[in-house]
Amino acid sequence: MKFKGYILALSLLATGAILESCSDSLLDINAQGALSEQQAYSRAGVDALLVGAYAALDGQQFVNGGAQNLSGTSGWEAAPDNWTLGSIAGGDAHKGSDGSDQPAIDAIAKFSADPSNGYFNSKWRTVYEGINRANTVIRVLALVPEISDADRSKLNAEARFLRGHYYFELKKIFNNVPWVDETIATVDAAKVQNNVDIWPKIQADFEFAYANLPATQPSVGKANKWAAGSYLAKALLYQKKYTEAKTVFDAVIAQGVTSNGLKYALTQKFKDNFDAATENNSESVFAIQMAANDGTNNIANANQGSMLNFPYGDSPFRCCGFFQPAQDLVNSYRTNATGLPLVDAYNNAANVVKSDQGIASNQPFTPDAGTLDPRLDWTVGRRGLPYHDWGYHPGASWIRSPGQSYAGPYSPKKNIYWQATQDIYSDQSSWAPGTAINLNVIRFADVILMAAEVEAQLNNLAQAQTYVNLVRARAAEPTGFLHKYANDATPVAGFSATPAANYKIAVYPAGTFAGLGKDGALKAIYFERKIELAMEGHRFFDLVRWGIAQTTLNAFFAYEGTVTSDIRGGNFVAPKNEYYPIPQRQIDLSTQGGTSALKQNSGY
Repeated sequence: MKFKGYILALSLLATGAILESCSDSLLDINAQGALSEQQAYSRAGVDALLVGAYAALDGQQFVNGGAQNLSGTSGWEAAPDNWTLGSIAGGDAHKGSDGSDQPAIDAIAKFSADPSNGYFNSKWRTVYEGINRANTVIRVLALVPEISDADRSKLNAEARFLRGHYYFELKKIFNNVPWVDETIATVDAAKVQNNVDIWPKIQADFEFAYANLPATQPSVGKANKWAAGSYLAKALLYQKKYTEAKTVFDAVIAQGVTSNGLKYALTQKFKDNFDAATENNSESVFAIQMAANDGTNNIANANQGSMLNFPYGDSPFRCCGFFQPAQDLVNSYRTNATGLPLVDAYNNAANVVKSDQGIASNQPFTPDAGTLDPRLDWTVGRRGLPYHDWGYHPGASWIRSPGQSYAGPYSPKKNIYWQATQDIYSDQSSWAPGTAINLNVIRFADVILMAAEVEAQLNNLAQAQTYVNLVRARAAEPTGFLHKYANDATPVAGFSATPAANYKIAVYPAGTFAGLGKDGALKAIYFERKIELAMEGHRFFDLVRWGIAQTTLNAFFAYEGTVTSDIRGGNFVAPKNEYYPIPQRQIDLSTQGGTSALKQNSGY
């Protein structure tokens, strides 16, 4: 399901039709139009409302003829891939660019941000807009008698899946948030307090969706039973309900299929999860569907939230030099002589991956010759290696900060479209690029590694190792390695049979996890999640739920601060920084008679 512009226009009208308008305490966007009662209270009206609830997933749909999007910003503040709140704050990457551009991200990266930081308010408003749309579907659905019981259950399940997704976002980001459902009139939303744990309600929404959604859907972008099961298991894992989570993970892994009917499986090539030409594959559990060149003359549907995250300078992408992978992350892909990761020693001086930091592009540089996990070069753009089919990454001339001292020498890669298919999958309608590459909310490798974590928590260490080895075996498939160009003069012509670097990766030998014990096995699983899911918005939230954020992130600041200047002075304090502050704007708007319905998180 690619949400085209004309569909979005309908859904935005529909969203404002049934509710008076969203309360300003949740969202500063008024209704943009109205459907007639006859149009709204019909099967077609419910379908339109449901499209609107899906369309809010990317948070970028424009209203007022393109003058304002859902977050009221240019879009990146509420990016659905959480590149700021999840990846940068988790140590995957630096803000990038230079110190004068988007300084609010620097504060987030160093955990010095206060409740007035606009990124928090934008995320809050955008996600609550999605909740509002899902609630509208549920409310209106109950008032349309012409819909069959079977269809009613399915539509309700889709809306509750989406509501569960939106609340999961809020829960992991802010923790203490008000639960506003279809029973609460919009005008009363500002009165709802944030003093009740919403995990049981999130779990209930996913349980209902899991029980009532079909295994397949007519549109690939729609949630199915197994996406709901995966999200339910994830919610159980976050609550440390390991036995219950195992039951659901077992069913998902054994029986799960994608919405388009493909048996869940890892793709043969890791890179196929980050290419619009190969998306919606067997690994896609639930993805936000992106579309380029959709006739809207903007990139709202083309991952506008990540429009800043392309190489800068004389690169072919025009803008903007943000989201630069960290040296700490790059070092994490170093492997030992047998192809296993250096879980505890990756930042030791002898293991640091050689970079071109401080070396001009017109000066010679030879890339690192040591053994590396091949996932590195599908995750990070580094000098002297193919940047997809755009040529060899030239280093400093693509980095915005002079000398690469501010945020390092690297470029992001999982979000980059290919030169050969740019006319199809890139969108140049704005001052920075858009892309048709889907955003994977959950992919099957994520499911497998969460299941491995559950098995380890239950002391089923052999099964935990089996799951981890599935992910590592895929990464070790040579046909999926990055290769040198067949003809350096015309890289678009294709690749050679020669790997681009010294790749060496292996599965864990039988009995390894048993020998490590529960704690050691969990440490290995945590590290595997780091390198498999890097730059995908998971890292910060993983560190928090594992209870190791303070130790890990302060060690990151100590090491990475010797490499770059941007995160020096960063300091994570638990438990305060385990959740972001409730936006001050929302607290102010919830105040009536001098009393605020919303209470600030502890420590802010």
